[in-house]
Amino acid sequence: MQPSHKKPHNARTTPNATTTEKSRRGGTAKSRRGGTVLISGASIAGPALAFWLREHGFHPTVVERAPEIRDGGYAIDVRGAAITVAERMGVLPQIREACTGMRGITVLGPRSRPLADVRTGELMNSPGDVEIMRGTLGRILHERTDGVEHLFSDSIAAIEQDADAVRVTFERAEPREFDLVIGADGLHSNVRDLVFGPESGFTRYLGYHISIFSTENFLDLDRWAVLHNTPGRLAGLYRSKADRGAKAILAFASPRLRFDHRDPGTQLALLDKAFRNERWIVPQLLEAARSAPDLYFDSITQIRMDSWTRGRVALVGDAGYGPSPLSGQGSSLALVGAYVLARELHAANGDHRAAFRGYEHRMRNFVTQNQQFVNDGGRMLIPKTSTGLWLRNQMFRLMHHLPTTAGLSKNLERAANAIDLPGPAA
Repeated sequence: MQPSHKKPHNARTTPNATTTEKSRRGGTAKSRRGGTVLISGASIAGPALAFWLREHGFHPTVVERAPEIRDGGYAIDVRGAAITVAERMGVLPQIREACTGMRGITVLGPRSRPLADVRTGELMNSPGDVEIMRGTLGRILHERTDGVEHLFSDSIAAIEQDADAVRVTFERAEPREFDLVIGADGLHSNVRDLVFGPESGFTRYLGYHISIFSTENFLDLDRWAVLHNTPGRLAGLYRSKADRGAKAILAFASPRLRFDHRDPGTQLALLDKAFRNERWIVPQLLEAARSAPDLYFDSITQIRMDSWTRGRVALVGDAGYGPSPLSGQGSSLALVGAYVLARELHAANGDHRAAFRGYEHRMRNFVTQNQQFVNDGGRMLIPKTSTGLWLRNQMFRLMHHLPTTAGLSKNLERAANAIDLPGPAA
């Protein structure tokens, strides 16, 4: 067996009581259509992949560290080829019905006074795009995996593979063998660490940190967002049609910071330090962050890898090619990547070597194009200098007169469709 990289583990949660004798047995070692596939992660790429694998005759199992599907999260976009994938899954009507319904943004200028109102139609969106809350999309996808085996409150502790199978040691469940293992476990992928090496070898830090969390609707917003900037700082509040309260966003430019992404105490201290001199409603947001049930804090980072596969293990979505929130394309890449990987495995009759080659070939240019929008996103949302902020504000004021915004929209639409999706399986 080929040993994995090892790393320490956090305290364990209550084991999943639904683990059965079937789940302890594991699968066969033969690589074929109909084989067993372990998917790590149950956010977006994970359930989408589980759905398509089952459609193609495979037997997926999903392991998820959380005790259940996570709700909440922030607003994300489904664009271009991902709309086609959602349509083929049969979930596009649900996604459209659950959209955020956002009507626009107010950009504040000096002294926190309204500078410009930008309607949703004037932003860089195509008519078919859908904005939806991340947790809502995850739950819609999860509902399409009814009957798929799930191991909640568990995680992969070690992976060993040879030419015939992958042996997985779990933190709680009994060890099992699978034909394939797929990491769909996000920016801080456990599977990537175990099989490909430390995260630091694959990250491209983009110069910002971001926090998003639920809070009160301090500004009495209705499907509207308000953004307040100072150089290198962004504070915002928005309320979608699904929110009982509102979502706060705090983002700032800085050198890369060291912190534990599961340690909210350190994250809150970093936010306090970054925004301690900011005004507007920022003090209220910082206080609200302390009691938020869904505090999210992380660096804005891309994952860039020369290969997303190794042996019988592959990565999909943010685990392999996270484009960062600045691109607005992470969820779309996850949906498309899951579809393409499952379709290539089906077309290769379970021959993972041929399927993985096809997956890498078909996805590479699509990923590259969609990772290129981060620079525009940074300049738009978090200008680092006074001059950059002034220019950004003028662009918002004149947005409906500027041809450049239409050009950006066309470029994003082109990237979002820059893949030849294989057709539905016969």
